[in-house]
Amino acid sequence: MYETLSNLDHIRLNFSPESLHALNIAIGFLMFGVALEIKIQQFKDLINSPKSAILGFLSQFLILPVITFLFVIALKDIITPTMALGMILVASCPGGNFSNFISSIAKANVALSVSLTGIATISAVILTPVNFSLWGNWAIGIYSQADAATLVRPLDIDVYQMFKTVFIILGIPLILGLLISNNFPKFTSKIVRPIKQISMVVFTVVIIMALMKNSDHLVNYLQYVFLIVLVHNAMALGSGYALGKIFKRPKSDVKTLSIETGIQNAGLALVLIFNPKIFPPEMELGGMAIIAAWWGIWHMLAGLILAGYWTNFTYGLSRKTSNA
Repeated sequence: MYETLSNLDHIRLNFSPESLHALNIAIGFLMFGVALEIKIQQFKDLINSPKSAILGFLSQFLILPVITFLFVIALKDIITPTMALGMILVASCPGGNFSNFISSIAKANVALSVSLTGIATISAVILTPVNFSLWGNWAIGIYSQADAATLVRPLDIDVYQMFKTVFIILGIPLILGLLISNNFPKFTSKIVRPIKQISMVVFTVVIIMALMKNSDHLVNYLQYVFLIVLVHNAMALGSGYALGKIFKRPKSDVKTLSIETGIQNAGLALVLIFNPKIFPPEMELGGMAIIAAWWGIWHMLAGLILAGYWTNFTYGLSRKTSNA
C-alpha cells in the first residue's frame, strides 16, 4: 500500500493561481458571514462561564494535533510523509465555518459554536503555523528515522508567510464582521442571512470545481484516502465528544465540542498548501493536497450524518418520554 500511495506525492494537481484567489475570497467571505453573528456580549458571557469554551479551545489546538500526530506515527509504514503532513495541517487549522450550521441542526449550543469559531479564528493566526511547524517537524523526523532509504525532506516552510496568509484570509474578515455587527446591528440583521447563504454556496462551488478538475486523481486514490480521512475525522469528532463527557458538560455543549473539533477549515489548509511562498515549489505536495481536499468534502458529510443521528435520537427519546 505504501508503494501505491507514494505515487500520490508525485501528482501535480490542477490548481491554478486563479483557483487559489477564488478560494481565498470564498473563505474570507465565509468568515465575514460568521463574524456578523458574533456579538461582543458573547465573549463576555464566555468569560463569566468559560469552562466549555476552554475545553473547546484545548480540544481544537492541543488534543486534536496530539491525536493526529500519534495517528500518523502509527501509520508511518502505510502512509507517506506528505500525507502525514496533510493530516497535521488540517488538524492545525481552526474549526470550519460549516460547524455553526451543523450545530444549529444538531440542536447543539449554537452560541458556543459561533463564539468558539471566532476564538479559534483569532488564535489560528498564531497557533496554526506554530502547531503545524512543531508537529510536522517532529513527524518528519520520526519518518526519516524509520526508513533511511525514504527521501524525506526536512520541513522547510516560511512560517511568517503562513502567519500573514492566515491573518489576511481569516483575521481581516473577522475584524470587519465584528465591527459591522456590533456598530450597525439593524443593518447586520438584514444582510447576515443572505451573506451566509451566498458565501456557503460560493465556497462549495469553488471546492467542487477544484475537485472536478482533479477527478481522475481523486478516483484513483479515493479508496485509500477515504478510509484514512474517515478514521481521522471520527477521532476528531470522538475526542471532542469524550472531552465534554469527561468534564460533565451539558448535552448541547458536548455536541458543540464534538462538532467544533471534527469540522476543520480544510479550505484554509488547501490555500496554505498551494501558496508557493509558504511551501517551496519543489516540494511534492500531492499527498497533502488530496488529504485536505477530501477532508473538505467528508467532514461536511460526516457532520450532516452526525447531526441527523443526534436529532433523530433526541426526537426518539422525547417520544418515549411523552408516551411513558
